[in-house]
Amino acid sequence: MPNDPILHLLGLARKAGRLEIGEEPVGAVCRARQARLVLLASDAAANTNRRAAHFGEAGNVLWLEVPYSKAELGFHLGRGSCAMLAITDAGFAAAVTEKLAARDPERYGPAAQQLRQKADRVLQRQKEKRQHEKNLQNGKKKPWAVPNPAQKKNAAPSGQRKGKGESSGAPETRSPRSGSPRPGQKHRPGPGGRKLSGTFRHKP
Repeated sequence: MPNDPILHLLGLARKAGRLEIGEEPVGAVCRARQARLVLLASDAAANTNRRAAHFGEAGNVLWLEVPYSKAELGFHLGRGSCAMLAITDAGFAAAVTEKLAARDPERYGPAAQQLRQKADRVLQRQKEKRQHEKNLQNGKKKPWAVPNPAQKKNAAPSGQRKGKGESSGAPETRSPRSGSPRPGQKHRPGPGGRKLSGTFRHKP
């Protein structure tokens, strides 16, 4: 099967570093909760099937038997023989099961649907993470929010009037009739340094 799409995907996963081959590597990634799918050759021994079931329970991962022999899997993956392998990428796992389901929907259909949902969730989390990192790089701030009424109530109003005896810091102003300086003018002392007050009368 030189042009088999499933074997081609497995080969791509191996080149991308998303494939573990052999019982020991498969068991390690399952225990680390990094495996997304475990695959078994069609002529794998009964003991290998029991180990795959144990790995699936330990890593909470789905395991399936594929319609390829150990020799076929090994030939396309650069090994003399391959009885068990694990895919560590959710996208590759979903793509492989979907192609298996296209050949045998009754056998692989539910698994393909389950893995596609997991792959979509993983992809959504990756998009959100990349967007968050992009926002941090661009210095994007949080959107404006309505102020908390409790904080607004406790804060002192900026235009609050001063009570008696409190100085506002501005110069005192009086009306022109009292003889005091107008706003913005300085008081000029009279002769002898005395302050002039009152009004001037003109003689008749």
